[in-house]
Amino acid sequence: MIAFLGMYDRPETAAANDQLWSAIRKNLDKGPEALSREIDPWQAWTSPELLLAQTCGCPFRTRLYGEVELVGTPDYGLPDCQPGYYRSVFVAKKSDPAVRLEQFDRARFAYNDALSQSGWAAALIHLQDRNILPGTLIESGSHRNSAQAVAEGRADFAALDLLSWEMMQDYDDFADELSVIDVTEQTPGLPFITALNQDPTALFIAIKSAIASLDEVSRTALRLKGFLHVPTSAYLAVPTPPGPVLTELKIKARS
Repeated sequence: MIAFLGMYDRPETAAANDQLWSAIRKNLDKGPEALSREIDPWQAWTSPELLLAQTCGCPFRTRLYGEVELVGTPDYGLPDCQPGYYRSVFVAKKSDPAVRLEQFDRARFAYNDALSQSGWAAALIHLQDRNILPGTLIESGSHRNSAQAVAEGRADFAALDLLSWEMMQDYDDFADELSVIDVTEQTPGLPFITALNQDPTALFIAIKSAIASLDEVSRTALRLKGFLHVPTSAYLAVPTPPGPVLTELKIKARS
């Protein structure tokens, strides 16, 4: 069996994630002893051996819906978000006076992945609604890499998962060089999924109980406030913009 909780797993949170998985496994009375950390996310998400994984809303609605069971959604208590929801933040280098998002039309845009809800989908919808078109697109591979690209001057702005951004502010010195210039509308947070041959109800109960049983240090490290049901319909209702290839064609057409 596979257990993968890699979406917010970084060196500073690894021990807390291990404790969370240990508690879930104890409640289930089954599952692998350790989390899979070297596995490709898509390999984990699509495996028939998947017991539990956290994915992103965009992959869930565009490619995984119907192929996996939705278990539930963690609540991270994020500011100005209803329970179980999150936002993207647009970041740029700090400047004085403060800049506005409109000033980044045709600017170099860093995003983590073309199927990221926070890094691409929510960001592009937000930009399109304001008639803003990025310039050069830079696929970075992670939110942290996107932020670092902006801090180092390799990109002009980036869109980040709000929780990832909060963790960067706590753990990464380069975050001090960045400021938030805008935020997107809230969308359902990163859901937990399981294979079709597993029982999502049993998993939901096990996860909810495990979160409640975590010690305060681990719960704080993971920012976990609870676990709840966000309906599948809420995920499927989120709009999906064109991907980078079509966006680059649009950029060239307007050049």
